[in-house]
Amino acid sequence: MEELVKPTISKEPLPFGFVVGATCLGFVVSQLDVSIVNIALPQISRSFSVGVSTLQWIVDAYTIAFAVLMLSAGGLSDLVGSKRIFQVGLVIFGIASIGCGLAWNPLSLIGFRVLQGIGSATMIPSSLSILNQAFAHDKKQRARAIALWTAAGGVSIAAGPILGGLLIHAFNWRMIFYVNIPICLIGILLSIRLNESERHPDKGFDIAGQITWMLALTVVIAAIIEWHSLGYKNPLIWGGLVFGAFMMLLFFRIQKNAEFPILPFTLFKSATFNVLILLGVVLNYSYYGTVFVLSLYLQNVLHYSSLNAGLAFLPLTAGFIISNLISGRLMAHYGIRFPVLLGLLLATAGFAGLQIANFTTPYWQLFIPFITIPLGMGLAVPAMTTGILASVTKTLSGTASALLNTTRQAAGAIGVAIFGALANGGTEAIVHAITVSSIISVFCLLGTGAFIFKYLCTV
Repeated sequence: MEELVKPTISKEPLPFGFVVGATCLGFVVSQLDVSIVNIALPQISRSFSVGVSTLQWIVDAYTIAFAVLMLSAGGLSDLVGSKRIFQVGLVIFGIASIGCGLAWNPLSLIGFRVLQGIGSATMIPSSLSILNQAFAHDKKQRARAIALWTAAGGVSIAAGPILGGLLIHAFNWRMIFYVNIPICLIGILLSIRLNESERHPDKGFDIAGQITWMLALTVVIAAIIEWHSLGYKNPLIWGGLVFGAFMMLLFFRIQKNAEFPILPFTLFKSATFNVLILLGVVLNYSYYGTVFVLSLYLQNVLHYSSLNAGLAFLPLTAGFIISNLISGRLMAHYGIRFPVLLGLLLATAGFAGLQIANFTTPYWQLFIPFITIPLGMGLAVPAMTTGILASVTKTLSGTASALLNTTRQAAGAIGVAIFGALANGGTEAIVHAITVSSIISVFCLLGTGAFIFKYLCTV
């Protein structure tokens, strides 16, 4: 039995760069598909003759599946071993990417996007858990590894529109999915050499909790996406919101009484954990929703080509690269509080700068918020992730990382649903959506900053 719980681990530790590189590939491919699709939305719309609400589903089908299954995937990582779950995720994601590239109608594309989300849900918490276990003996190494891991994800999100624009210009929108296949193959090959992860087969699995969580989140986001086309008075809309709220309450009740909950309430005893989870929610809600609208804005309002729109997002990539690397050094000297607060201030200034967006805004004016937003987020996210993993025991690292990324992906899906609904109605609606979404983002970030200042004052 002891061998089941703690598999034999190689006495020779693998090189730092190899472990980080192997786990980063899973995060890279999953985050790339969060943003690379945005730049292809006008082309997909023309290819399948669909409107904004269908485009929202193509984006959110991925993030919803990502969010609703990640808690279970985190528990499975602790149950059967992070390495196994990581490898399964890479295989699923690669197969789903082939399906997306071959999609024959909007429904098939949405279905394969769901399968991609399932693959991502298994890769993210397991890859973080692998890092946490590999470097648990050295806090500085762990902070550095997580900083590089988050940097890889941040760069992938920012680089998605650029790579997408290049691929669409050279080929077509289907190529944005085929590009995932070699990354998945390399990740699978490298993961074979990773040490076996610790397993805890006595933890059990919470099926009822997974079902109620999945229903609650899916129904609420579906209602938000469809409220513009159906109207808020439609019984499907308000009924869906009421049903989603009921299922969420039922989920919390099940978790309170479950022997092996997918969301252990003991995680929330730490104020540090709670405020950093809130930070992750606000950052993803603001960023994902805004990038969705900006992709429509650049191509439908400013009439950029897919290539030029992708290149317009280049400052986001540069900003994430610079700030993610700086964040690790700031953490080493000042802890997590300073880079988080500094990052929030920069991101807030960036979202405020989007107020200048109108029908004729020159790119040099957009450049300032396009570089400031990722600079701020890139400083805050590595510190946030490090703080969350440091606030829980090693046996809960998979669950904690799953909760962090679950809430972030759920918030991102809701951001796309809400901001996308505001943009549904032509070019004037898109410009209005940027104005409103940036104001909402600024107030959310400022409010979160107040909580961070209060509860992380000793970190």
